[in-house]
Amino acid sequence: MAKDSTARVLPEFEPPVAPRKNQFGGGDLPPPARSSVPVGANAWLAVVMFLGAEAMFFAGLIGAYLVFRVGAAIWPPPFQPRLPVIVTGINTVILLSSALTMRLAIHAVRRGDRSKLVRFIGVTALLGVIFLAVQGYEWLELIHFGLTVSSSVYGGLFYTLIGFHAVHVLGALVWLGVVFHLARNGRYSKANHVGLQTCAMYWTFVVGLWPILYGLVYLY
Repeated sequence: MAKDSTARVLPEFEPPVAPRKNQFGGGDLPPPARSSVPVGANAWLAVVMFLGAEAMFFAGLIGAYLVFRVGAAIWPPPFQPRLPVIVTGINTVILLSSALTMRLAIHAVRRGDRSKLVRFIGVTALLGVIFLAVQGYEWLELIHFGLTVSSSVYGGLFYTLIGFHAVHVLGALVWLGVVFHLARNGRYSKANHVGLQTCAMYWTFVVGLWPILYGLVYLY
């Protein structure tokens, strides 16, 4: 007796598979995102861009000063008071010392030494205040002897260059006061002190700019 065949009949063509639609929450999982370490904090990059703009601003002022300085037959002009070179030189050393104390403050926060951090920030601010006080006294003396903004091109350029730098030092002191307050409250640590670092960057820029202005305006 013949038995029924157990062979499975295969279709001549495979049925087409309907494409799966991409739906919300469906589909294949995306590949894992690669972790990337940023070049620097956003605040750090912002200060770098700001300092670049400040450098171009002072480069324009210095360029204007050099145009008048090189084109003048006699400099300083006659009957104008001479600038206090020695006193300003001592004041320059005071301001440069503040860059060292700011660097020591950065080292202190990296070691986790809160007391030294607060101390060095305070000393930095004190040196900045002394610098501005000496400059203000010099200005009063120069105005008393007749050197004003409207007295000559010499006076106008002097107060423009040195005045803008003094305004920047004052702004840096305000920023430093905020940082000092935050440091006393324990805001900064080894792992998180971006606010202190950005303030140190701006302070270093202001301090480093002054010897250039001193040599150009007072000595050249």
